[in-house]
Amino acid sequence: MNAMNLIDVITLGVVEGLTEFLPVSSTGHMILTATLLKLENTEFLKSFEVAIQLGAILAIILLYFKRLFSGWAIYQRLLIAFLPTATIGFVMYKIIKKFLFSPVVVSISLIVGGILLIVLNRWIEDSTAEYEDLEVMPLKNAFWIGTMQCLAMIPGVSRAGATIVGGILNGCNKRQATEFSFLLAIPTMLAATAYDLLKNAEAIDQQGLVFLGIGGLTAFVSAWIAVKVFLNIVTRYGFAGFGYYRIVIGAAFLVLLYGLNLQLAT
Repeated sequence: MNAMNLIDVITLGVVEGLTEFLPVSSTGHMILTATLLKLENTEFLKSFEVAIQLGAILAIILLYFKRLFSGWAIYQRLLIAFLPTATIGFVMYKIIKKFLFSPVVVSISLIVGGILLIVLNRWIEDSTAEYEDLEVMPLKNAFWIGTMQCLAMIPGVSRAGATIVGGILNGCNKRQATEFSFLLAIPTMLAATAYDLLKNAEAIDQQGLVFLGIGGLTAFVSAWIAVKVFLNIVTRYGFAGFGYYRIVIGAAFLVLLYGLNLQLAT
């Protein structure tokens, strides 16, 4: 295994930003990318993968700046949606990080999630909004979207994918579900990042802070681009393409991991 260098930091930052708001699992891609880069699975690496989400969050805050300061209604719905994740995440944090952060779990989750996206896509294509704006979404609908988001605690499931499907099942059209997923990422990722950094502050030295800054900046730029492109793709083509992508990536990594295990065994 290798220690992180600047190229690794930039690579992980790009992967984080490009995948954070797509229904393909940024956490899963980060774990798989770190495996390909042969990085040592240190506490710093685990915290780095979480902390650079701050760059992606900043991209959403700037892109939706006016929306976030248009009134309290959207905050009420984001708070209600955030509560299930905050509660279950606090209880399950150590277990998830210890037992589920593995390439095999990620690969299987990618494949299963991809199949579900493909199956649901036709129904999603025909869905219409039950309300004009997210600001008038019933609070109970926001709660159930947040409950769906809890599934994303399993690496590879995808927070964006879980919340988008949850939004569609609770009266949103494609664009509304996608935008609510973007906005819900703000409290969810801020809380996860703050909690992780608090728990693992001793694992971050001066070089680690520099790496976090560079990784966060890279994630910001790539997330800004990804969000703008993603909304156009979803509006025109739906989610099936992302489902096929998940299946291909998940299957490819299972084959790769199997090959690596065979080499190690011999």
